[in-house]
Amino acid sequence: MRALWLAQGEFNPPGAGDFNLPPIFAGVTKPMVLIVLSVIIIAVFFLAATSRMKVVPGKFQFFAESVYDFGRNNIAREQIGSKDFMPFVPLILSLFTFVLVNNIFGIIPIIQFPTMSHIGFPLALSVLIVYPLYHTVGFRRHGFVGYLKHALFPPGAPKLVYLLLVPIEIFQKFIMNPITLAVRVFAAMFAGHLILLLFTLAGEYLLIEAGGAFNIGVSFVSFAFAIAMTFLEALIQVIQAYIFALLAANYIGQALASDH
Repeated sequence: MRALWLAQGEFNPPGAGDFNLPPIFAGVTKPMVLIVLSVIIIAVFFLAATSRMKVVPGKFQFFAESVYDFGRNNIAREQIGSKDFMPFVPLILSLFTFVLVNNIFGIIPIIQFPTMSHIGFPLALSVLIVYPLYHTVGFRRHGFVGYLKHALFPPGAPKLVYLLLVPIEIFQKFIMNPITLAVRVFAAMFAGHLILLLFTLAGEYLLIEAGGAFNIGVSFVSFAFAIAMTFLEALIQVIQAYIFALLAANYIGQALASDH
């Protein structure tokens, strides 16, 4: 580890380039492996939890039901509406658990890499899945012209104001929404992991390489901050997974809504 961050006896802080991990084999990188691993973990978790369902659930079944209930009622139902939410529960639950597991990878020993800190993964979820889905359901519900009118012309505004509102709505709904959805989780995971690396590696350098009583004392402060930031990062990882699924459900709800 030290060889990555030390050159000629000086501390080189981690940067964006250090997130570009070299291939493990045949062009396959660690984030690619983690993406596949997360799908396996989620599938095994729900299959194991539902293999022997009981009327009075055990702890494991209760935990799985709580995760499902949270995705179903606290996210999908609240954002999409009680009439339309059921077909979208599998998607919203999948998005929440998928982003959550890949975020939590960042604080798991040995793995220690949040997959969503690579912009390509959240961008793929946003642009290839969420973005086309909520526009598709909007077109199906309102028709092509009806959906564009529904999405771009907020009711009640003076006609002259539409000259300003329509370009803003086009830019927001067809360009910025999928980008900001991805950037939120990416930026949080990237910045959080970078801070953890900085405190951890700075403490390691001060303790082992720098020497001196003062530097050794400061190294323990750095390690303490790293531990504190790990707990904070765990909270942020859960929140960002929730926000991603929440906004995805919100976009679907807006597309289906009778009025803007």
